Amino acid sequence: MKLLFELSGEHPDLPVSELECVGRVLDRRAQVAVAECPDPEAARRLALTHVVMEYLGECEPTREAFAGLLRDLAITTDKPFAGRVKTIQGSRMDAAHLELERLIGTLIAGPVSLREPIEEYRAVISEDRCYLGMMPRMGRALVNISLVRPGEVVFDPFCGTGGILLEAQEIGVRTLGSDFDPAMVAGYRQNLPGSDVMIADATAVPVCDGALDAVVTDLPYGQSVRIHAESMDRLYDGSLAEIRRILRPGRRAVVVTHRDITTIAARHFTVQQEHEQRVHKSLTRRILVLS
Repeated sequence: MKLLFELSGEHPDLPVSELECVGRVLDRRAQVAVAECPDPEAARRLALTHVVMEYLGECEPTREAFAGLLRDLAITTDKPFAGRVKTIQGSRMDAAHLELERLIGTLIAGPVSLREPIEEYRAVISEDRCYLGMMPRMGRALVNISLVRPGEVVFDPFCGTGGILLEAQEIGVRTLGSDFDPAMVAGYRQNLPGSDVMIADATAVPVCDGALDAVVTDLPYGQSVRIHAESMDRLYDGSLAEIRRILRPGRRAVVVTHRDITTIAARHFTVQQEHEQRVHKSLTRRILVLS
């Protein structure tokens, strides 16, 4: 499988040399490489690679060429997606990030979702080339990190339109969702017909103690989100306390936030792991693995 790699800028050559342990390098530019990898899962071992994507194509670094690449690929998806652009210093692209991201959203046929994307299409521009890749599914990775097994139940108390739980269903996991916003629950029912979902306050979920095998959720943020709490901190504290109550002893909750809530989480759980994912200049996701 051909993969696209965003590489560390700490050294000009070492990240590319490291790629040889997982595949054959086909092309490279500053902080970018393309490699043929017989086992894509092996790319997880790399230390000097920031992002690994499925390679989709490449073109000259112009708006016209990029639009042509997207039209030629004729990508169609039924999953919510977002478009992102990364420019390496010294690139020769003649268009701004926002313009290129709009092209991705316009020329890929499918539902755009900046809040809950399941797929992320990413353009990386370096020197005289523009590469396009598709990011691994973050929702699927979060479900896997929870260690939930096929046939067990995973719960998302802020399920929105169901992005995370859709990924869980695809690997044979039973799902339960809830959200305080009826519009979100209506969207969830469209995306996951027949799946269990309820309108509920995440700080008072009608679920028995210790009933669920895993919890995976992306906590709400921002002033536009409808919440049933006096403040975001109170919402986080109350919802984490509720997650602790309904989770089976010894099982995991995986929580995504957009600011540091480690202190709040530690009131209710042992924080086993902390990870960061930079989405763009003003947004970094923080992933907590709790038990």
